[in-house]
Amino acid sequence: MTEVLAPHPMLACVAQLGALLDDAATMQPVYLSTEEKGAAMRELARLETRVTALRLRVMAVADDTAEATGARDVAAWWSHATLSESDAARADERLARSLDRSRPQLADALAVGRCSVAQARVIAQVLDELPGEVGADIIDKAESALVGYAADFRPSQLRRLGRRILHVVAPEVADDQEARKLADLERHADRKTCLSLRPLGDGTTRLSGVLPDAQASRLKTYLEAFTSPRQAPVGEPQAPDDRMPYSRRVGQAFCSLLEHLDPGKLPDHGGDATTVIVTVTLDELRAELGKAALLDGAEGQLTAGEARRLACTARILPAVLGSRSEILDLGMGTRLFTAGQRKALRLRDQRCRAEGCTIPPTWCEAHHVEPWHRGGPTDLDNGILLCSHHHHRAHDTRYTGDRLPNGDVRFVRRT
Repeated sequence: MTEVLAPHPMLACVAQLGALLDDAATMQPVYLSTEEKGAAMRELARLETRVTALRLRVMAVADDTAEATGARDVAAWWSHATLSESDAARADERLARSLDRSRPQLADALAVGRCSVAQARVIAQVLDELPGEVGADIIDKAESALVGYAADFRPSQLRRLGRRILHVVAPEVADDQEARKLADLERHADRKTCLSLRPLGDGTTRLSGVLPDAQASRLKTYLEAFTSPRQAPVGEPQAPDDRMPYSRRVGQAFCSLLEHLDPGKLPDHGGDATTVIVTVTLDELRAELGKAALLDGAEGQLTAGEARRLACTARILPAVLGSRSEILDLGMGTRLFTAGQRKALRLRDQRCRAEGCTIPPTWCEAHHVEPWHRGGPTDLDNGILLCSHHHHRAHDTRYTGDRLPNGDVRFVRRT
């Protein structure tokens, strides 16, 4: 007579859980009181965690199950058997083995529902990422501290706390480890630093690159000086830049930053401070529509209007050519407003003088009301402050700029 073996107690427990869930499925939660619904959801979440912890305990010792079916590993077997995503199955297997082999405190907390599965994943990852030089006793202290934090902090918060856990459990070694980590990160950032410029053939160039955090933070600060105008007072019109998508404002800020760099402080390039020379004929310079070419190895062309705008403030040399391409004028030192004149303009204008614009004076450019290529002098009476956005409008032939009685400029698109 064949002896019938009793099922393993764990299987009996699983069967009982299934029976209880069958009973619960026939009940109507709508009749629970408000307090009872909250209590039920909290307890079900804790039970869900405990059931998952039990499954992970089984998964940690289920290599024979995978071998019996020819599966590559437990994660592959689980993914096939439950139709789950392979990435999720492998994450479960990694957590299961970590809990079983080296994280007893975390395993106990998960088993009784004192932390969620998401919290357990974060804690296990934080502990795995601790430096190899850290001793086992310090890792145990870190595990205990993080498990305790799980009672009050979300997974994202635990991750942030985990980055500083050594400062809590072992401050005597934390500074040394952090210094080494920072040195490694800086070397990694230096190796990864790159920048590429690829002309797209449509008048734009795609700029892409990777920068170290410190330099990227500095660049962000510089760009925000251009992209963070003061908010207009209640009742005043909103500045056009405030309605512009942020990514476009950042792109324009980067262009403004390049235009405001002082070539005198840049390394010499070809025997002179880095300079872009723009060639344009006198007729095209005076015309509403025209084009100018870039020299010194720079690719592409720009409109005569853009050349006129750059000539107002940027340290760019316009080489004005006659009908037979002879150079009529090279340079613009006397055409730039001096530092003293710019200060006077800031004191006088107080802001961008485009109607409704509130950009502060320090972020504005000095513009010739009567263009210099038409004989307009570089003096205060012929100068006005315009932000980069409206300075482009002033040199855009699609717009007219009418001076208002209060000195502001009203830009209107031509019809």
